[in-house]
Amino acid sequence: MTSRDVTPTSLNHQRFQNAWPILRNDILGDFATKGMPGDAIDWYTKNLEYNTLGGKLLRGRAVVDSLAILKGRVLTDEEYFQAAVLGWSVELLQAFGLVADDIMDQSLTRRGHPCWYKVGDVGLRAINDACILEGTIFILLKKHFRGRDDYIEIVELFREMIYRTGMGQLLDVLTGPEHHVDLEKFSIERYRLIAIHKSAYFSIYLPIALAMLMHGIPRESPAHEAAMQISFSLGEYGQVQDDFIDFAGSPEHTGKVGTDIVNNKCSWCIITALALSKPEQRRVLEENYGRKGVENEGRVRTVFEQVGLREQYAAYEEETYRRVTRMIEAIPDDEAAPALKGGVFKAFLDKLYKRTK
Repeated sequence: MTSRDVTPTSLNHQRFQNAWPILRNDILGDFATKGMPGDAIDWYTKNLEYNTLGGKLLRGRAVVDSLAILKGRVLTDEEYFQAAVLGWSVELLQAFGLVADDIMDQSLTRRGHPCWYKVGDVGLRAINDACILEGTIFILLKKHFRGRDDYIEIVELFREMIYRTGMGQLLDVLTGPEHHVDLEKFSIERYRLIAIHKSAYFSIYLPIALAMLMHGIPRESPAHEAAMQISFSLGEYGQVQDDFIDFAGSPEHTGKVGTDIVNNKCSWCIITALALSKPEQRRVLEENYGRKGVENEGRVRTVFEQVGLREQYAAYEEETYRRVTRMIEAIPDDEAAPALKGGVFKAFLDKLYKRTK
């Protein structure tokens, strides 16, 4: 049975969305029991709706998709709702990270709309709003999972993912500080470390690991170790895609204005361009990368085109698809192996392949 057999896309998307109003009411109800006044509840509601909704929901839906694949059948209503609680908790983790990340990067748009800190009089109140979004995760987990045997493992997994993602963000800002451009610090080894911690752990491994825990596969099993290693490769692939889309995608299509060049990001694009550039092209990159001017950004983009960045990315994508496919086929045999090989990771890989936003 394939992932398509157990998780028809349009139906699953709507079913996943249907769980949100229930969980939102749970969240706001808990908030109200803490004695919060009406204006605070209104602000919290806007924070939740603006920052949690509007994305593709790929990470959250991956929890329910993966659990259905592991079970080899359509989930019961109870199973689906429990998995959706975890899926929306992943989406809340994503929302928390994006609110904070947009402030640090001074981004302007997210998902086709102004970043939260740019909305009305939000400003730096968004820092506290990000903290509240993080705390919301554990309110949901406590309400819906406290009586389950896997509750502690699930809470610890979320805590670890938050910690790992923070490590990745730290490496990111230390490697490419806004006001000090030093391209010598950019390396593919450093880049991979950032990608694993900032992207792979929570974007790929977390949804799959949550489904595996719900299915009764302990974290000490060989299947979890294989899942982590494949997640690292998929996470790096997804981060490279994000970097390339930041350079090559249009805001009309992606919903976001690219900022990596002006923000001195240690991205796959600049690392690849540095490796391929001639001396005069490298001088252009050193003199213009990380500068805020439109002309500076334009000069960097010109070098990216000159060194054939689009062709390099196409070749990288094809090679990565083949390599990760081989890793999936090599998953050690145990009771979870058939579903992991034939569905869970292949579904993730297929969602990433040729992604344009």
